[in-house]
Amino acid sequence: MHRLHSTSLVFEPLTLANGATLPNRIAKAAMEENMSAPGQLPGDELTTLYRRWSNGGAGLLITGNVMVHDAAMTGPAGVVLDGDQPLDPFRRWADAAKSGGARVWMQINHPGRQVMADMPGVAWAPSARRVAWAPSARRVDVGKQSGRFAEPTEMTPAQIRETIDRFATTAALAEQAGFDGVEIHAAHGYLLSQFLSPLSNTRTDEWGGSLDNRARLLLDIVRAVRSVVEPGFAVAVKLNSADFQRGGFDADDARRVIDLLAPLGVDLVELSGGSYESPAMTGSSADERTLAREAYFLELATDLAATSPIPLMLTGGITRLPVAEEVLAEGVAVVGMGSALAVDPDLPNTWQQDQAAKVTLAPITAKDKTIASAMSMARVRVQLRRVGAGKPTRPGANPWLTFAAEQVRQKLALRRYRRWLNARH
Repeated sequence: MHRLHSTSLVFEPLTLANGATLPNRIAKAAMEENMSAPGQLPGDELTTLYRRWSNGGAGLLITGNVMVHDAAMTGPAGVVLDGDQPLDPFRRWADAAKSGGARVWMQINHPGRQVMADMPGVAWAPSARRVAWAPSARRVDVGKQSGRFAEPTEMTPAQIRETIDRFATTAALAEQAGFDGVEIHAAHGYLLSQFLSPLSNTRTDEWGGSLDNRARLLLDIVRAVRSVVEPGFAVAVKLNSADFQRGGFDADDARRVIDLLAPLGVDLVELSGGSYESPAMTGSSADERTLAREAYFLELATDLAATSPIPLMLTGGITRLPVAEEVLAEGVAVVGMGSALAVDPDLPNTWQQDQAAKVTLAPITAKDKTIASAMSMARVRVQLRRVGAGKPTRPGANPWLTFAAEQVRQKLALRRYRRWLNARH
């Protein structure tokens, strides 16, 4: 056993611009749990899961994405927080996440065009209220799998303003429920990332064209969120360091957006990469740089950290302490971990005793990158559900079987979500 030196930067606290302090530099990064209880609410499974993570040693827990619009969902078992939802389940979730000393931020999100075609928010809503929204009417292009996604409609200015208000409402409610901050999701090809990318945003009005225009929606949402929360409440942004598509959002664009965010009271920017069209965030990308090392985006993050006026967090494939140390040594402030903490929620505590401890997941071998990405997420979710049920994880679970079981589970969740949405409207 290799004992970790007590002065390791990984376990040093970090004080943010708003005055809040993270107990250490390890963050449980957002993973899309798809584990909502009836009513699209956090239930016993999520509270058990987050209590376990809080006691596992990570200093910051960022929830899986919580949706700001009830009819715009990344998956049928997602959590929704809007003005019509009860707050007590969210209070219990926040309390569980903070029970072991961690800070907890709610990731808030709108999927935009990354909505499956069978979701009731698409088939059910009248044409004037369609929620497969996008900056431009350009469908997700994943080759032969493209038909699984809804045909999007271009957002009107009124819908854009409504979306800004929704993000602000969800952030204010998160604070009321006891969360320590929010992370606004502007990565992975979701709505705000779609506005940032010149490939998905071909508008010619004030929301399109130049990068400053394409960033307008994100900046307006940050301003709106900051205006409704207390100064000590953290506001973070998740941003692609690149989306790994030719002619798309790149590192120079990311640098410019970070500079635009700096004066708006953003406390942390989390760097990731990719989208459904190029899922680099799961390690499945045509760009060799994402496969070259364990921390997929370290090369790009190092370059951005050299000039960033905001502390940066790096997420993507980190499973070993030496890699976490390398990330921090390159100027990144926080190390984000997802899959590793799904498999071993106690890994941060273990590292303090054994720096050689690590998590190993066999690579997904499916040739279709969209299927490979879905299989990767399904394998992670089965670990999350096991932890939420108080069971040990099974990192060796067959990815094909977990993927098949996920399809069945999604169909059942879709029926439940459809009934809830229809009853609501």
